[in-house]
Amino acid sequence: MSDTSSEAPAAVRAYEHIKRAIVRGDLPGGTAISENALCQEIGVSRTPVHEAFLRLAAEDLILLGARRGAVVRPMSPNEAADVLEMREAIESTAATRVVTDGRVTELAPRLQAELAEQEAAVAAGDVDRFVERDAAFHGAVVEASRNAIAVLFARTLGDRQQRLRHQLMRLRPEQLQASLDDHRALAAALDDGDAERYAAVLRAHVASHRGAL
Repeated sequence: MSDTSSEAPAAVRAYEHIKRAIVRGDLPGGTAISENALCQEIGVSRTPVHEAFLRLAAEDLILLGARRGAVVRPMSPNEAADVLEMREAIESTAATRVVTDGRVTELAPRLQAELAEQEAAVAAGDVDRFVERDAAFHGAVVEASRNAIAVLFARTLGDRQQRLRHQLMRLRPEQLQASLDDHRALAAALDDGDAERYAAVLRAHVASHRGAL
């Protein structure tokens, strides 16, 4: 998700601003969103904010009601479990493809770069930076599979996954180091060409998220 730009159309700026706040957890589930406050905060009129609301409602990120206005849609425990289940299935399959198609060598430098970024984020206690690099790490594995359907499905789950990551890391910042350790184990499994071990580590990694949420 790109940073809000003053050069972007007003409706796009409003949409990106609100969506970022929801995904990051700055606007938790159940929060009523003030249209007037947003207009002042972003510096736009009510029409672009209303257009942003319609777009976010279509993505199931907010609920629109005649009396309550816009409310951030909470993510239910069942939805969270469904997202994590599908994430695990997609990534495990992608990792197997990476190994069987011999793409580990070309993927390894990118994973090591992401691990270095994550190490820096953990050292600085920077949750937002870690969450972004977390997503990049797992996304790199899916992309390296060159399975277009897997990439599409992963992108479809992207916002919900990031919302869960932010929620987990903000509630349990000690999870940063544990996640980094898991990522190192995942990278090592790929380096060894062991897709089964990768799947086992990923299963435990996702289970820790499921248990925390």
